[in-house]
Amino acid sequence: MSFWGRLNRHRGITATAAAAAAVLIAGGTTAAVLHRPGTSHEALSNASDSKSLAQVNKTKKVDATPLRLVSQTPGHGASGVNGTDSVKLTFDTKLSASTPLPQLFPHVAGSWHIDGRTATFTPQTGFMPDTKVTVKVPSGMQAAADASDVLGKASTIRFTTGGYSTLRLQELLAELGYLPFNWTPSDSSTGDIAASDAKGQLAAAYHAPAGSFSWKNSYPSELTSQWSAGSDNILVTGAVRAFEYNQGLTMDGQAGPDVWSHLLTAIAKNQTNPNGYTYALATQGGSDESLQVWHDGRRILDSPANTGIAAAPTEDGTYPVYERLQYQVMSGTNPDGSKYHDPVYWISYFHGGDAIHGFNRASYGWYQSLGCVELPVSTAQQIWPKLTYGTLVTVQGAVA
Repeated sequence: MSFWGRLNRHRGITATAAAAAAVLIAGGTTAAVLHRPGTSHEALSNASDSKSLAQVNKTKKVDATPLRLVSQTPGHGASGVNGTDSVKLTFDTKLSASTPLPQLFPHVAGSWHIDGRTATFTPQTGFMPDTKVTVKVPSGMQAAADASDVLGKASTIRFTTGGYSTLRLQELLAELGYLPFNWTPSDSSTGDIAASDAKGQLAAAYHAPAGSFSWKNSYPSELTSQWSAGSDNILVTGAVRAFEYNQGLTMDGQAGPDVWSHLLTAIAKNQTNPNGYTYALATQGGSDESLQVWHDGRRILDSPANTGIAAAPTEDGTYPVYERLQYQVMSGTNPDGSKYHDPVYWISYFHGGDAIHGFNRASYGWYQSLGCVELPVSTAQQIWPKLTYGTLVTVQGAVA
């Protein structure tokens, strides 16, 4: 063979080897390896061939597998969630410690922690009730094994926190002296939450610890029969109204966000009810009408009283005191159409225009008023300091 022929043959071998290398670099499924003439497959283990193969593999394209979010707690669309619960996201691959973290809206103080495949957010305190929470999981979250494994698509998770527990509202109002009970937790290790434990108190607001109520001293059945643990009732309405007044809030008797915020603060600061617990019972019935008053479980008044005549009766029911005045001229229209302008004293309004107050009359103990519960002026003055805002007044035995 001539020199030029040998040279062309050598060039052909080199071109074929280059084509095979191109297949490897392109990441083809079949890696063709060209053996040099006179060498075996095992000979590729020598230094020069191993170096060439390593260089080829180094440039080989690697197909990354995106991370995948496999579960979340709370679940997407969940409602009634305890606002102090942690948010937990689990992926299909172990996460990098430096991975970008999800964001929560609205923002609350807290911290994220990555442990293996799970990222957990633990709030410092928690979300308020009825809050719509959004968790935004960024697309750049990375796996620990290979930084090219990232969450390929951003995710958004939404859930809503629940409302606060009526039972817990009752427990706290009792602890602060706004209800005539002692409350004892069933398990002191979990139910007796430290007043300074903000997160523990908030968690209990969502899920009340079990316990029992016991009446402080003695109250009449007209009051005790209206109590129901865990359910809204007039005792709670009166207690909330009393708390609202003492805290400088609007007195609507509803335990809204402002009431709960102040209530949890009051527990932390041990701001108990400065007025004690008062209950009044007006009994109608012809010639033996009376007003009885209990304060902190002890009866402090039993006095003859006047209630409304048939044309302007005092309506039966239980109502909380909503306005108090020392003096007022009451004006209106008598049943016969004439006008009246009467000076009255030591007034506690409890239902519309009906009030307990002092008014000078020749006698007491029967139907005489236009709907109010009338007392001798001196008696009204004596009892007025106890008939504070939120005090419940029960009227029974209206004229037929």
